Amino acid sequence: MKLKKILAAGVTAVLMLSFAACGDSNTPAGNQDDNASALSGTITMAGSTSMEKVANALAESFMEKNSGVTVSAEFVGSSAGIESLTGGSVQIGNASRALTESEKGKGAVENVIAIDGIAVITDKANTVEDLSKEQLTKIYTGEIKNWSEVGGSNAAIVVVGREAGSGTRGAFEEILEIEDACAYANELDSTGAVMAKVASTPGAIGYVSLDVLDDTVKAVKLGGVEATPEKIIAGEYFLSRPFVMATMGPIEEQSELVQAWFDYIKSDEGKQVIEQVGLILPQ
Repeated sequence: MKLKKILAAGVTAVLMLSFAACGDSNTPAGNQDDNASALSGTITMAGSTSMEKVANALAESFMEKNSGVTVSAEFVGSSAGIESLTGGSVQIGNASRALTESEKGKGAVENVIAIDGIAVITDKANTVEDLSKEQLTKIYTGEIKNWSEVGGSNAAIVVVGREAGSGTRGAFEEILEIEDACAYANELDSTGAVMAKVASTPGAIGYVSLDVLDDTVKAVKLGGVEATPEKIIAGEYFLSRPFVMATMGPIEEQSELVQAWFDYIKSDEGKQVIEQVGLILPQ
């Protein structure tokens, strides 16, 4: 008799759990984040060091919304990133410049996520506040070698730039039409290295992504125009370039996870992340 009571209680408990489970399955869809719970896997990307800040910010925000997703990024330079993409080792290649015809010929598709300005920087003690496009060109080609030639003190100009293959270097030289004509004293392999070198070297000049500027260096005006998002949008500041997240083939042909990544970038929340790191949304 006692055993029968125990068995009956067990059956009752099982039935109650079954009903509860059925009740959970009928929870209105509006109370669940179906997309977030469905997404899982890894997104791999590689490329521009200038895009590190925005790529990491977007990745962190996207992973917060999708706990089953990992976004893995390497920052090895634009050209190396596109090579990784076309070689099949990553799903997204980050480039801080427009894609070349050769890269497009290999199947890479240019997806512009933001517009960035390139700031020209000097050490903080430099007294030069403004450079014309012609002066900047002549400094980087070695025609102007002393700051006194552009209204500054009698000090040698130390020309600092990025390494070959850098998207920032490619865009900078293309805009000034000085490809393969620069007289660099230092060619450095990251945005941070350029910032540190210019900050610590009297007479140095360099170029970096606008969104990484801080108070360790001074940004000079170009043609009387400050490097600001507002001036870039207005078309008044001439040193600007696209931030590209390239894919092999169009976005709609990518995996569900990669498509969700680009949907997030285009969403209001994604756009807010891009603007918060100091970049401009593409028009």
